[in-house]
Amino acid sequence: MAPGTFTRTEIASQPAVWQATLDEIGGWRNDHAAALAGLADRPLIVTGCGSTYYLSLHAAAVLRSVGVQAWGLPASELVYFPQTQLPRGFNMLAISRSGTTTETLWAAERYRETSPQGRLLTIGCAPDSPLTAQADISLLAPQAREQSVAQTRSFTSMTLLVQALAGALAGDSSRLDRARRLPNALADLVARERATAQQLGEDLSIERFFFLGNGPLYGIACEAMLKTKEMACSWAEAYHPLEFRHGPMSIAGPPALVVGLISDSAAAAEIAVLRDMHGLGARTLALAETRGDHDWSGVDRVIELRSGLDEWERGALYLPVLQWVGFHRALAKGLDPDRPVNLTAVIHLS
Repeated sequence: MAPGTFTRTEIASQPAVWQATLDEIGGWRNDHAAALAGLADRPLIVTGCGSTYYLSLHAAAVLRSVGVQAWGLPASELVYFPQTQLPRGFNMLAISRSGTTTETLWAAERYRETSPQGRLLTIGCAPDSPLTAQADISLLAPQAREQSVAQTRSFTSMTLLVQALAGALAGDSSRLDRARRLPNALADLVARERATAQQLGEDLSIERFFFLGNGPLYGIACEAMLKTKEMACSWAEAYHPLEFRHGPMSIAGPPALVVGLISDSAAAAEIAVLRDMHGLGARTLALAETRGDHDWSGVDRVIELRSGLDEWERGALYLPVLQWVGFHRALAKGLDPDRPVNLTAVIHLS
């Protein structure tokens, strides 16, 4: 079997898997109306490990945007340092692709022991997992399960489940309808930009990757960083865009690619950061909804998402092109994206 066979298939399948996921959860809100009642009135801790911790950062930001008091924390922090992290009377949303990650299970079990009146929600891809069995409410994307180690379609499909939950808690029945634009938007995006992703991935003169994202896009930037490390064993970091000027730009020279995940709220400021980094010799790439009327001078390449959605609803669309960059870089370095160095699909601790 050729290196990266599973990963290639899983990244490429995302438009179809997203569509299947959206179709399957179409009636979820109505089926769980009673269980969802009042959830938005209490604080919500969102947790996971690795990729799903980064998804928890994105999810918490999205949920805050619809009025839910939400915070994203690593599961291990909840297990070992609960006294420094937790508000009173909170509910928990635990996110896990497999539903078997040890720290996430520990966090859920501790929550059940210490908050018997609270409600546990889960997002994942495995209907019969131990985590799902503990939950009061579950949102699942079984079509997104993967054979490879690095999360690709599972992460983005679980991001769509976050959108479904946000719509349900906000009483916005049209949010899921708007998300149905994403599969076709992704198919169009990949058709336009797959060659760009391959070119960037195969360019081994790039020695450092920096992914910059604000608000709901910070967790997405962190996940892009993690994919670059996992698949391609390459130096990658993630920052809030304006924070990048406060020290990290000292290493943004000619060997670096600085990737901006451009929001709506802060687009001009984010583009200005890319322009500054270009002036320091870095190559620059922007992913934006559209070029609009912004000044893109100093940005080497602008990839338009063209989703018709705002920054709070299109997060999943930023990742597939960057997943392809990591995939092609791994192959160019003689690595197998299906078998990342030192990693396994699930972390089990005793």
